[in-house]
Amino acid sequence: MVQSTNDILKNGRLLPLVEDFYTIQGEGYNAGKPAYFIRLGGCDVCCSWCDARFTWNPKLFPPVNVEEIVTCAASFEAKAVVVTGGEPSLYPLDYLCELLKEKGIRTFIETSGAHPLSGIWDWICLSPKQNQPPLDDIFKRANELKIIIQTSDDLKWAEENAQKVLPGCLLFLQAEWSVYQNITPVIVDYAKQHPEWNISIQMHKFMNIP
Repeated sequence: MVQSTNDILKNGRLLPLVEDFYTIQGEGYNAGKPAYFIRLGGCDVCCSWCDARFTWNPKLFPPVNVEEIVTCAASFEAKAVVVTGGEPSLYPLDYLCELLKEKGIRTFIETSGAHPLSGIWDWICLSPKQNQPPLDDIFKRANELKIIIQTSDDLKWAEENAQKVLPGCLLFLQAEWSVYQNITPVIVDYAKQHPEWNISIQMHKFMNIP
């Protein structure tokens, strides 16, 4: 009998942890704020330009006890946790969020929205990908919409997604890192003409921090 993912992970009491670390948030609205990052393994979105391909195969990352992860997170000064991946929505995250909330920790997540999202979140950064678009439900929950721009054609994709979020959702355009120098002028010009959009810069890469 083949075990389901939920059985293997004991309904979220274990998670395939790639790495966890205390750093400064580098992207989007919360850039510059200290936070503890929890990076989970496994992704079926698999963008061609992904800078975290090492996370895609969850079999490479044995399940880790969530209580241990939360204990580490709570030991740092900033009471903020960012859950990222990979694609974290692949996993049941209610237990993780429950324990974090018990410790008074604010919960942030970055997701493509490709799967139903579990957990209790203070901030949801939705970063849609064209090869596996978000589910409809996530658009109404997003606090922040962050679109990765690799070519000027991606700006159309950005606008298509912006039409689906609620009016209070913050809009960000972010250059795909490998073409940063070439695409940044395009993004700057677009934001100047469409001021509802903000520009997200991957400041952690300029500061050479995780």
